[in-house]
Amino acid sequence: MIRFDKLWSVMKEKQVSTYQLREQCGIDSKTVRRLKANDNIETKTLNKLCAALDCRLEDIAEYRPD
Repeated sequence: MIRFDKLWSVMKEKQVSTYQLREQCGIDSKTVRRLKANDNIETKTLNKLCAALDCRLEDIAEYRPD
């Protein structure tokens, strides 16, 4: 399972709120809910997150076997 637990730490460190992701980066509230639930998201969303947070994919997501 892909988990996004690291995302919230990176956002806190960079002082980026979910509001900023929605308003400035074009990530809708439905996608934020999916991230919080570790649901599937599109790769273009991962790209937006990495660009907005100036980070690498492994900084915000990780694979954990079920």
